Amino acid sequence: MYEGYLPISKQDMQERGIKQLDFVYVCGDAYVDHPSFGHAIIARLLEAHGYTVGIIAQPDWKDDASISVLGVPRLGFLVSAGNMDSMVNHYSVSKKRRATDSYTPGGVMGKRPDYATVVYCNLIRHTYKKTPIIIGGIEASLRRLAHYDYWSNKVKRSILLDSGADLISYGMGEHSIIEIADALNAGIDVHDITFIDGTVFKTKNRDLIYDAIELPDYDEIKENKRSFAQSFYKQYCNTDPFSGKRLFEPYGGTTFVVQNPPAKPLTQTEMDEVYALPYMRNYHPSYEKDGGVPAIREIKFSLISNRGCFGGCSFCALTFHQGRRIQVRSQESIIKEAELIIKDPDFKGYIHDVGGPTADFRHTACEKQLKYGVCANKQCLFPKPCANMNADHSDYITLLRRLRALPGVKKVFIRSGIRFDYVLADKKDHFLEELCKYHVSGQLKVAPEHICDSVLKLMGKPENQVYEKFAKAYRNMNKKLGKKQYMVPYLMSSHPGSHLKEAIALAEYIRDLGYMPEQVQDFYPTPGTISTCMYYTGLDPRTMKEVYVPVTLKEKQMQRALIQYRNPENYDIVKAALIKAGREDLIGFDEHCLIPPRKMGHNYHPGKKASADNTAKSKDGRADTRKYTKPKSGKPQNMKSKQFKTDKYKTGKDRPEDFKAGRQKNEKYKTDRFTGKTQERGKSKKKTIRNVHTRKKCR
Repeated sequence: MYEGYLPISKQDMQERGIKQLDFVYVCGDAYVDHPSFGHAIIARLLEAHGYTVGIIAQPDWKDDASISVLGVPRLGFLVSAGNMDSMVNHYSVSKKRRATDSYTPGGVMGKRPDYATVVYCNLIRHTYKKTPIIIGGIEASLRRLAHYDYWSNKVKRSILLDSGADLISYGMGEHSIIEIADALNAGIDVHDITFIDGTVFKTKNRDLIYDAIELPDYDEIKENKRSFAQSFYKQYCNTDPFSGKRLFEPYGGTTFVVQNPPAKPLTQTEMDEVYALPYMRNYHPSYEKDGGVPAIREIKFSLISNRGCFGGCSFCALTFHQGRRIQVRSQESIIKEAELIIKDPDFKGYIHDVGGPTADFRHTACEKQLKYGVCANKQCLFPKPCANMNADHSDYITLLRRLRALPGVKKVFIRSGIRFDYVLADKKDHFLEELCKYHVSGQLKVAPEHICDSVLKLMGKPENQVYEKFAKAYRNMNKKLGKKQYMVPYLMSSHPGSHLKEAIALAEYIRDLGYMPEQVQDFYPTPGTISTCMYYTGLDPRTMKEVYVPVTLKEKQMQRALIQYRNPENYDIVKAALIKAGREDLIGFDEHCLIPPRKMGHNYHPGKKASADNTAKSKDGRADTRKYTKPKSGKPQNMKSKQFKTDKYKTGKDRPEDFKAGRQKNEKYKTDRFTGKTQERGKSKKKTIRNVHTRKKCR
């Protein structure tokens, strides 16, 4: 096996003595040789099985020659849009073009096309008529059968038909890609590869389909939303590798798209082998001149410990892609990777994350899943934790302790998120203590998403009282440990089931907590989720009951603005929302009000006394709330706050103890422990999610 990066040019091939590659991998991401990138895993795994692989990263889709730089592969092209769906990568939920692309050198936007998988495949097929094309990655995986496409507002065909590819390797493709490669290498025609789990193929021969569940015809689900919902839920209930059935979707009765059952999960030994492959653990050196690939900063000093999630959130596509059964690496495998990280010259002593889709899932939910798979019509944690579930953090705690004990490691953070209802389900509270004592960087981010139980039920999230119970336990634990650490709730607006009244209830909850969230996620309808099905059909596919859906741009703007009602820029739309909902009682000067009757100064909030530091004075010395002061820059104070960044914590240069030391040097000034900005002592500070908890406790 050749040491170094995989070939990206004919010169690289010559240096390795390769005349013709077995596979050419075409990817929408830049080439990053790291196990957090799907193209790196698949390419390195094929290489480990004796196949040669070259990478064409972000080819110019307007130039046929860009797809030919490595020549024609002996066995086939592998195509992926990258680590993200290309449309999510390109557009915000409001369908506005994003400014940057973290998976492109220099963060430049526009280096891949919309619907990248389809475009790349059409480009290949235009040049190479007969060469097999196998598509994979999350874009192909979630679009493997007919699906609702939010960006065009249409029900699209299987991506297999639109792309002209021969096969889809869906989900986590380690097993299926090796079986495909071995079949092609044995001389089997790609059109005859119909027998591999974890793949989707197309055929015009109905006789090739056996032991399968027939889904409604594409023409039917395109015209009938009820049929679409029923079809989607059949797919959703067949994502488990042990209980999942073969499915097929007719197109006009002449073409059939067939989804074989999911591939079996990797064993722990197989997982260890995958993550032990000889990755270079960085982006290709050719990107250095462009400033590198920004995405590497998020994962370079992080450790993947598991795959899959049995959390079952309705808005998450993980069930459709990775499945609900947990796959884990051994502690020894993770420790070995950590030792490699420590040797990196850029490592400053801080492991940024140890986790996966959900950090604290380190084993299957119950013993039954090992033999029979997950329950098709029952969730592990929703609406309440299953009685058979084994909630135990012992293995995770041991792993974290071993990582902390490694020479050169100062702190181990958990950034990929914990499931707070799973923490509460653990009869012992040892994990919560361990978490608060060693693994929180001042703020713990959790995702209650909403506070109205009617919305939470549709989200597949626990009741609000569960979050409240965890918040109390978290506060008490930090008090016990003598730590000032706070909790940041992630909230979602405009999810199906959320009327204006629920959005207002959420705003009132935020009011009572005393802060304005700086991060709000509008619900984003992406393929492969129950919530997207609800958004498109207005039906909950689990019950077939009607669901209210905020669809119009105006209402979505209202629901988002209500969560950030203190932002002066949102005043008019918040007022319009309150009037529309008949909640004028929340417009006024009382403490319970969200906004005043008219626009006030940028520093005014109902029920809050204006301070001398942030309010203009009238001639008689009283506070004049009709105007706001302007700093020397000429910009109004307290404009829309920037998204909270944690970059300073990532490097470890601005840890709390360092701030404490800084105070001793200059007592006149204080340093914000999160932003690193200095401020004269005694001066008032803007009330944000970063500091409010020091003044007002959660209820």
